[in-house]
Amino acid sequence: MTETMTDPASPEALRADLVEQLTAKGWIIDKAVAAAFARVPRHLFMPEGTALAAAYADDSVPTRRGPDGKTTSSVSAPWLQAYMIQAAQVRPGSRVLEIGSGGYNAALLAEVVGPAGTVVSVDIDAHVVAHARTALTQAGYPQVQVICADGEHGYADGGPYDAVIVTVETSDVPPDWTGQLASGGVLVIPLRMRGHTRCLTLRADGDHLVATAALQCGFVPMQGHGRDPGRRIPLRGDDAVLMLDDPTTRVDEDALRAALDRPSVQRWSPVTAAIDDGHAFETVHLWLASQPRPYGILKVDREKTAGLLDPQDRFFCPTLLTEDSFAYLTLRKQDAETWQFGAHGFGPAADALVADLIDLLTVWNAQHRAGPGPRITVHPAGTRLPDSSGMRLLVPRRHTLTAITWAGSER
Repeated sequence: MTETMTDPASPEALRADLVEQLTAKGWIIDKAVAAAFARVPRHLFMPEGTALAAAYADDSVPTRRGPDGKTTSSVSAPWLQAYMIQAAQVRPGSRVLEIGSGGYNAALLAEVVGPAGTVVSVDIDAHVVAHARTALTQAGYPQVQVICADGEHGYADGGPYDAVIVTVETSDVPPDWTGQLASGGVLVIPLRMRGHTRCLTLRADGDHLVATAALQCGFVPMQGHGRDPGRRIPLRGDDAVLMLDDPTTRVDEDALRAALDRPSVQRWSPVTAAIDDGHAFETVHLWLASQPRPYGILKVDREKTAGLLDPQDRFFCPTLLTEDSFAYLTLRKQDAETWQFGAHGFGPAADALVADLIDLLTVWNAQHRAGPGPRITVHPAGTRLPDSSGMRLLVPRRHTLTAITWAGSER
């Protein structure tokens, strides 16, 4: 069947529907961004055989996998791409560096910056780069520079940039990204902090960066020199895994595995939430991760660990630790709309960890639940920050020190 503008299954109609959805949900607020989504043929950047309906769904699409089957490259979800382009305040004539390629996002950027602007996209995977170049040319954006290189180093030859947009998850902020920004430029980056990723809009303030916005998100992890330094501790093979994202955390792996063979401790807090209250879950996760104490992320297969483990989130469940014990966040249903937060612990220190987690939930509920969330700043590695009653956590990395501060906290 010939595709026409009146065909509801045509790419043009599907793009129009996508723009309407993103606008209605508040993800698109800029007319230039809406126009870009209406023009760029997203289906040309998809893996061969992708259905048109899937190509224009508001979801990410894996485009490349590693030997272990894990996704190493994808076309990001349109809602998140719209958010990041607008957060970076990309305008006609802007110079933009994208870290992590695929082509589609670069094409959207090319539409927004127009003929007077510049878009450079860097990726470490030669296959991804070749695919992006081919798709960009086919889609009508041959002016986009796609560079095969380690994204940690940016691309100085194209700078300085008005915006650097990072489309891979990273746990650090390399100096080349900030060094290649023009004065007043914006860095938009999915920063992983103790296992939790937030898309941060960062601006320079003297010798450090300040996040002016933060949004929960997910991306494929960065490769190369900027690879995430996290550790993976199997507790029950691949069915229950503890992820440690903080290099300063020390645990006894054998003791943690043995803890699951001991009787567990479970308590329920007075704190509740509606299951669709995304703000509550987003802030409570970061609050628990922000504590200056050993911390990890529990990931489980619910079916294979039924009767043993029941975390609040099967992929990213906050977990307090000691060397030989752990306690994680859990939920139970109270009624059709309300769920109650609790804590479930294992090991010799389970009682204390469960009590601490319940206490932290109570403090979050009273002091931070209704607030805007923490202040997040990024400083050069080795920076000595002044003491503050509100300072919750310092996350040291190779290049930077991230500070997460909750106003009004006295603990």
